[in-house]
Amino acid sequence: MLPEPKINEKIIDTHLHIEAWKNEEAGSFLNGFELYRNGMDLNAINICSLNNHARGVANNIMIALYKLVNKNTYAHGALDHIVKPMGKNPDGMDLVTQYKELMEIGFDGIKLIEGKPNVLKTLGCTLLTPYFDSLFAEMEKDGTHIVFHVNDPDEFWDDNLAPDWAKANGWFYADGTYADFWAVVNEIYTILDKYPKLNVTFAHFFFFAKYPEKLEEIFKKYENVAVDITPGGEMYLAFEDNHDFYVDFFKKYSNRILVGTDATFPWPSKDFAWCIDRLYNFIATDNTQKAFGDNMLRGLNLQGSDKENILWRNFERRVGRSTPKEINKEKLLAYFEKYKSILSDEEYSELSPLVDKYLR
Repeated sequence: MLPEPKINEKIIDTHLHIEAWKNEEAGSFLNGFELYRNGMDLNAINICSLNNHARGVANNIMIALYKLVNKNTYAHGALDHIVKPMGKNPDGMDLVTQYKELMEIGFDGIKLIEGKPNVLKTLGCTLLTPYFDSLFAEMEKDGTHIVFHVNDPDEFWDDNLAPDWAKANGWFYADGTYADFWAVVNEIYTILDKYPKLNVTFAHFFFFAKYPEKLEEIFKKYENVAVDITPGGEMYLAFEDNHDFYVDFFKKYSNRILVGTDATFPWPSKDFAWCIDRLYNFIATDNTQKAFGDNMLRGLNLQGSDKENILWRNFERRVGRSTPKEINKEKLLAYFEKYKSILSDEEYSELSPLVDKYLR
């Protein structure tokens, strides 16, 4: 059961994922967030696709179908790196072509997870490889919103500090085979210097909750950079440890911060609801609540435009729309036909009946 709705004002969960075909509660992934969205009275959700470090093309098709079937759904598509370690994609499947296809289908932006250290290792490249240049240039020109996961918490590079759950997920980076935390940060600085108008939201506060002075430098230098406060819990521990400072910081930069949960289907909806409830209370009330683990978290008690910016306005400004783009069924069907040869047998068997039902 979901808690009684507590969010009686406009809010958009800007950071969700789909990673399974079904669960017991919702059945098909096409119903995966609707109990949550309706039960918590959210105005909209944004589902972020993952590249082929997860499902790739299949994830884009899943999310586009979700968007087609369910109103008030935004979506950010992902790019597929077909040759790994990174190499030349087949003709007509380069990154810029994929990007343009996704935008024509009706995606509202692009999700990049290419800055996560294990993904970079899989791709066998850095973010500064020329492979990415034309993509960044095109997205800057178009003003397309990018949700960009870069790095992970810096303790994941320290054997004494990295949590066991991170190690179990393959997110421990101290063995010398992964890019260094600050080296990746410096690559982002180089990209922003080259493409200073990028409309980019760095996920998870850019993992800079312990380094707000560095984030402030980025905000001052690059007018189109924002961050989201999608958990990791380590971020909220840093907010609590420096509570009074962050009350002022969030007020000063309320136009550069977005809210999202990172809720991932097939988790049960009560987990999504628990998280958005905690985030709402953190932003909009002065309540003290048990948040991540057994830690207590005090709310910032933001009001007026400061609160509204974070809860929904900033996202709408970033995507340039107060309603999601519509899915172009003809373009989505063409995308399925073009890329179906790289789908796994399981992906094809799950998606083909849905394509027949909704697109043909």
